[in-house]
Amino acid sequence: MKLGTTFAVAAVAVSGLFPVAATAEFKPENPQCIAPSNPGGGWDFICRTTAKYLFDLGLTDDAMQVTNMTGGGGGVAFAHVTKERNEDNNLVVAASMSTSARIAQGIFEGATKEDVHWLATFGAEYGAIAVDADSKWTSLNDIMDAIKEDPRSVGIAGGSSVGSYDHIKPMLLAQAAGVEDVRTLKYVAFSGGGEAMTGLLSGSVDALSGDFSEMLGFLESGDIRVVAILAPERLESFPDIPTAKEQGYDVVGANWRGLYMPAGASDEAKAYWSSAIQEMTESDQFKADLKAAAIEPFNNFGADMDAYATKTIEDVRKLSKEIGIIK
Repeated sequence: MKLGTTFAVAAVAVSGLFPVAATAEFKPENPQCIAPSNPGGGWDFICRTTAKYLFDLGLTDDAMQVTNMTGGGGGVAFAHVTKERNEDNNLVVAASMSTSARIAQGIFEGATKEDVHWLATFGAEYGAIAVDADSKWTSLNDIMDAIKEDPRSVGIAGGSSVGSYDHIKPMLLAQAAGVEDVRTLKYVAFSGGGEAMTGLLSGSVDALSGDFSEMLGFLESGDIRVVAILAPERLESFPDIPTAKEQGYDVVGANWRGLYMPAGASDEAKAYWSSAIQEMTESDQFKADLKAAAIEPFNNFGADMDAYATKTIEDVRKLSKEIGIIK
């Protein structure tokens, strides 16, 4: 990947094109959402937001249980679903760009896109790089200068494993900065965005790579400074945060948020979950909550979701080869 690379979500929102009333033939009993991370990160946010709105909108009769299942950058949860609960009609799992990365890079042993049923994307947001409020570094240039001098001198935390999207983002920035071998970066993997933020605030790492919504509360409390947003232009609601592009690093990175479910579930269950998630995305309060978290609507369902999963996995596979994560 050369200087000037843009790696971002690109697709057309399809919500609202079809009726979205949840099917009457099936409703889950004791519904569950697995977040493949500890509480506080993006996957946890997906599950807890989904659980809240499906119940509040009457789309589930029972409150949805949220289960945090860490390990392997989502691999433990993926294996649990595909090998132990492949026919479970009552289960959904949080997914994101890091899920695509794990499959693309072969981290989920023997896994393919067809091992699960891809339900939906319902949001996307830009990545960001943050430092502690008292950090000696005041800009992305400061961090990149230190990395160019010694790639191992800056510990960068992320809420997922090596090779994940949180890892890919600083690698792309380092490549744009002219670092010859971006695999030498000191990336410190945590089991979720919440733990990664704790690592930053405790001083065990120097910077944080994550999604902007995960950082928002700590930015507003004054605990951190966001030195770069990986967006094509400054965010309208946060005009004081500079983009990486304007600091000389032509990198744009967006992360999708969504869900998958067991591939062996019944057709009725798949139809129910797809319809229920679509109805959730049409809620004005749901839209408002996404906006407040700086997450843009990004809706794909059914065949569109399946096609998007295919494309994003292939895009990450190509990128991972170009920056040396896989051969």
